[in-house]
Amino acid sequence: MFRSPIILKILAIFLIGLVSIWGYFYYQTHIRIDQIILKEQPTQPLLMNEKMLTSTNIDRLVVFKSKRQMWAYEGETLVKIYPISLGFSPIGHKQFEGDGKTPEGVYKINERNPNSAYHKNLGISYPNEEDKAYAALHNKSAGGLIKIHGLRNGSGSIGRLHLLKDWTHGCIAVTNEEMDELYEHVVHNAIIDIRP
Repeated sequence: MFRSPIILKILAIFLIGLVSIWGYFYYQTHIRIDQIILKEQPTQPLLMNEKMLTSTNIDRLVVFKSKRQMWAYEGETLVKIYPISLGFSPIGHKQFEGDGKTPEGVYKINERNPNSAYHKNLGISYPNEEDKAYAALHNKSAGGLIKIHGLRNGSGSIGRLHLLKDWTHGCIAVTNEEMDELYEHVVHNAIIDIRP
């Protein structure tokens, strides 16, 4: 009879300790996430219609798929935020050719084409070795030719109306004017970090 209250007290202390430890790690994780997000909040990026200085060199792009935004950085300075369209099946990481998904992960801008069927484009280094291995494991192709591009030639006049739906085959689309700007200012091998 005497032992029962002691066991209950020990059990209660143990549970309180467990909840406290869980609360601490939960709080720390969310604080870190908030700090990362706050660190990347724009201070005074250019407005959509404002032009960049000729000397601007964009060396990092961060894509937030869920926000349909692409943030352009020069060093640690956020220069501009672009509204984007994605692949026609936008949720999740691209795994196979034809799945309509835009990749997620860290890649590089490794190509540029001034004569694209979609105005101009910047090539993204998808698929990497991990992407290829995963697709091969499933006896499929990982796909490729993932780009940041403008609008299909002949349809540039629709401008930002292209944002009404996700329409690419896995690429990231902007207006032709925005593509001209990115084409001029994004440096070769710039990092592109594509997030859900």
